[in-house]
Amino acid sequence: VQLQASGGGLVQPGGSLRLSCAASGPTSGNYAVGWFRQAPGKDREFVAAIRRRDGGGHLGDSVKGRFTISRDSAKNTVYLQMNYLKPEDTAVYFCAFGPGIILSQIRNGDSYHYWGQGTLVTVSS
Repeated sequence: VQLQASGGGLVQPGGSLRLSCAASGPTSGNYAVGWFRQAPGKDREFVAAIRRRDGGGHLGDSVKGRFTISRDSAKNTVYLQMNYLKPEDTAVYFCAFGPGIILSQIRNGDSYHYWGQGTLVTVSS
């Protein structure tokens, strides 16, 4: 499975961005696609994930109420809509693919087998 993340950029506080994660390869079966981020000097942080089985979004505590995750199955693409961005959202955002992930594993980056190259989001005035 190959993942291509895109959509990052520079945005002012309070602004919005939409990240895309396009997957190619064997994406059948039950799997999850997650978004994680890592800021300089900080640990990797779970942002959001969506499972093929239930289609519902799971969000990290720091982004609830501001970010949403969705998917377009026909395009094999997962989107991360980020609204009301804050300077502390500045990070490299990675999407990841995890076959067979169960709900209790969805926030753990080690559960994902395939990772995209990352896209930089900078929130600054």
